[in-house]
Amino acid sequence: MSNANILKKKHTIKIPKNIKVLYCDKKNLITFIGSSQIKSLKVQVKLFLSSDLNMIMVTSIFASKTSATTIKNITKLQGTTVAKIKQILIEITYTLYHKLNLVGVGYRVFPYEQLNNQLYFKLGLSHLTYFRVPSSLNTHCQKFTKLFIFGVSSFNILTQTAARIRAFKKPEPYKGKGILYDQEKIILKKGKKV
Repeated sequence: MSNANILKKKHTIKIPKNIKVLYCDKKNLITFIGSSQIKSLKVQVKLFLSSDLNMIMVTSIFASKTSATTIKNITKLQGTTVAKIKQILIEITYTLYHKLNLVGVGYRVFPYEQLNNQLYFKLGLSHLTYFRVPSSLNTHCQKFTKLFIFGVSSFNILTQTAARIRAFKKPEPYKGKGILYDQEKIILKKGKKV
């Protein structure tokens, strides 16, 4: 394999100065240490760390013995590894959040005082809808029609929680009522004309 094939510009990642990186070559484990949290990732390809340039280079060299089909998909594996490392860097550096808007007459969200991380919704149904937020996330209700979900957990947990809440009342296409993501636009359909 040539050096041009091993290292490409799109397979290099710049590390922010406030994050420390530890890489164990024997266990194929890379660990990122931020100001508030630590995250690790097991990789299938070899990595080169350049401490003077603050760069991680993802190579096309396998870390362990692999099958023939995996060898064919080496570029896909490189891209996936780069994407996972970038996602971990974002999770460690920033506080992630989702904002949900409740659109509709009488649609409200309330924090449940008796239990922590518990919400209940009034969504035009004959009953209240209760939801338990994962302990790694926090919520804030503003004007009872806007819900902020934020935390230092993984991006996947945050988006899954927002999607589960949105599934209680998906926006309907005729009046646009339901639970919407912030800045989500619903293209309304025209009803039947009488």
